[in-house]
Amino acid sequence: MTTHTCFDVTLSDGVAHIVLNRPEALNSMNKAFWNELPAIVRDIDDGAKARCIVISSTGKHFSAGMDLAVFGDPSSALSAPADREVAGEMFRRYVHSLQDVFSCLDEARMPVIAAIQGGCIGGAVDMTSACDIRYASADAFFQIMEINIGMTADVGTFPRLCKLIPEGWVRELAYTGRRLPAEKAREIGLVNAVLESHEACIAHALAAAREIAAKNPLAVAGSKVMINYARDHTIADGLDYIATWQSGMFGRQHMAEAFRAKAEGREGVFPDLLPQKRGM
Repeated sequence: MTTHTCFDVTLSDGVAHIVLNRPEALNSMNKAFWNELPAIVRDIDDGAKARCIVISSTGKHFSAGMDLAVFGDPSSALSAPADREVAGEMFRRYVHSLQDVFSCLDEARMPVIAAIQGGCIGGAVDMTSACDIRYASADAFFQIMEINIGMTADVGTFPRLCKLIPEGWVRELAYTGRRLPAEKAREIGLVNAVLESHEACIAHALAAAREIAAKNPLAVAGSKVMINYARDHTIADGLDYIATWQSGMFGRQHMAEAFRAKAEGREGVFPDLLPQKRGM
């Protein structure tokens, strides 16, 4: 695959493994990060190159969040023109573009699993909250750092975190900037499991991803669509949408293969999702 500045990417057993590879910089999110991540995820998604995605990291911390150099980049939208209203309109669009970087994880047809070690700080909370499943090593912690540098988190933390953990915890973490340790994160539902080490966490995430990859990709994709839709709509709307979805994508032949595979004591053989095009 293409060589990247901030990531290593491998494909195996239906699983795409995206690894943050700047441990010397605490895997902070520099300008290249914001361009590369959505390109990688959309390439995997559009090309149907994997059935599940795992995101992990290297070194002491998963990610220290936004690279401070981005704030000082004169070409950045953070260096605003003098006209306040014009600057405000431009900055709103800039924030939307950053939000889209992590929304691609939520919008991908296949599940995305995060394996988190050490600090998951600032923008890394935005990123991991957009994943389907989170696992953590025992030394991991989450921190909404933005309040400690005088700003409000704006790239996805609040809209998503409020759907994942009790609102009181979101408020405490947002207002104080305190660290949320891995075990407490598990207790309140932010992570599914806490593993003893970084290596064990990655192994656990990859094993879960391979298990997902062995299932019918259409049924997995449908489940993700329905879970996301139910999260964002009423029960009545969710029930209606799943009925509409099934009317077009109920896989009778896939179910027959699943039953045959179970009776024969083997993994089912299911077709991959088709590649999809953007634009003409």
